[in-house]
Amino acid sequence: MRELGRRSEAASHPYKAQSVTRPAMIVTRPATAHAPLALVGKVGRREEVVAACAAAASLGIHVGMAATHARALVSDLDFRPAQPEADAVLLDRLALLAVRRWSPIAAATPTDGVWLDVAGCDHLYGGEERFCRRLRAFCERAGFTARVAVADTPGAAHALARYGREDLTIVPAGGTVQAISPLPIAALRLTGTALSAAKRFGFETIADLLPVARGPLARRLGLPAITRLDQALGGVAEPITPREDVTVPAVERRLLEPIGTAEAIAQVMEDLLGDLAEVLQASGLGARSLRLSGLCVDGTEQVVAVGTSRPTRDVSHLLRLMKLRIERIDPGLGLEQFLLVAPHTEPLDAVDLGAVLAGEVLVRDPARLVDVVAGRIGANAVYRIAPIPSHVPERAVARADPVEMPAGWPTWRRPVRLFARPEPL
Repeated sequence: MRELGRRSEAASHPYKAQSVTRPAMIVTRPATAHAPLALVGKVGRREEVVAACAAAASLGIHVGMAATHARALVSDLDFRPAQPEADAVLLDRLALLAVRRWSPIAAATPTDGVWLDVAGCDHLYGGEERFCRRLRAFCERAGFTARVAVADTPGAAHALARYGREDLTIVPAGGTVQAISPLPIAALRLTGTALSAAKRFGFETIADLLPVARGPLARRLGLPAITRLDQALGGVAEPITPREDVTVPAVERRLLEPIGTAEAIAQVMEDLLGDLAEVLQASGLGARSLRLSGLCVDGTEQVVAVGTSRPTRDVSHLLRLMKLRIERIDPGLGLEQFLLVAPHTEPLDAVDLGAVLAGEVLVRDPARLVDVVAGRIGANAVYRIAPIPSHVPERAVARADPVEMPAGWPTWRRPVRLFARPEPL
């Protein structure tokens, strides 16, 4: 009772429930099991705080503060050197995970972000909002504090994710200007010189830049600042260079002169397949599908693809399949660059050559025949019939892999295939 007041004052019991009708504000602080942490890096000629945890920020430590000032302000502050190279490696790993898991177009944006192009793939996760919540939940499980923004342009998404008011911002189509107008000038990724010039001329927010003509604004802030503004507004394209998955086997050929004949294309295919076979053999893999991309002189691209029923790296067999697609290639003014990728691979061990060593000339391998026939008439037109346990004849069979031999046929005699109309034998 002494902690609640003097003995002569009336005080409620410390364990008595308080009235719920009285509004209250609860300020929470993150529970940390370690001392306040700050990362120190060398900026110019002095050491500055480049990152601080929530506990350090609550004590007045902020990014840009001199290291000596921070040490004098908090005596038990845990200082550690910043490692920008390790941060870049971690961002690259996150971008690679995003390419394999969420979107084929993802790239790291230094020094603390990842770009994702969700156009065409957000519906797979229940829409943009649900997709963003799943991203934040993943980052929370991984130990990261994430801010997510979705906008029409990468520049606008970059600005809203770092300077927006909400941790999750989804800008409707066509609302980019209204969304980024109240943001500070620093959201446009300007250089220090441009930021100093903007402060000198009285520009504080992006809305202050919009009514100014481009010519005078370029003379005051520089041409790169105008480019950043146009990229955020959508006036200048800012394509995202995706992070390539290095685990996908790929080989490339650049030609000195463009080619356009079938014989020359077949020769390039053979050379590419020879290089790809070495890459697959070193990894212990076999190709199940191949995609050949040819870049024309006029900038257009010709793409053909083939598939196999079993993993293989036999150059002669794959070349025979690729030659069936030459007639679909339109060289135009000529092809000057080729890229052969194996997007689908499977482990391939050593091949059993016992029959060949024993002197058997004819090796029965239906996979090659299936690949050639499927390449001509389509993969869906080649199949086997497998049994299904059903007393109804129409439902007793199903299509199966043409390479695998089905087993377990019923003992009763039943026609393998039923015609739509009975025919006399």
